[in-house]
Amino acid sequence: MNKTKGSFESEISKAVTKWEKDYLGRGPISVKSDILRDMIIVTLNGILTPAEYKLCKDREGITTIKRTRTELVESGVEELKEVIFTITGKEIVSFHTDLSTRTGERIMVFKVSNGFDEKR
Repeated sequence: MNKTKGSFESEISKAVTKWEKDYLGRGPISVKSDILRDMIIVTLNGILTPAEYKLCKDREGITTIKRTRTELVESGVEELKEVIFTITGKEIVSFHTDLSTRTGERIMVFKVSNGFDEKR
């Protein structure tokens, strides 16, 4: 039985939320995953703590939070790639991420080895 695109997206959202909670110690308020061609785009909302928002009042604080958060995610990215592979059966060829210190939103983009066909 082939999984639908929507079921992949739902499973990915749940798995990324669990990874965030288990690995980083707290999860986002909401997660939305979208599959587009050869990319899995995950949007996480509400990832910054109140203290981090306070630090983001100036350029130095923004740089510190962005660098620290990126390093934390990058340190666990192999496990995250494995989670995505387990769900989709697709090898991850590259990973990109950034966060907005203004909105507290993180975007993750996973590029897969070959795209998802439209039937799925």
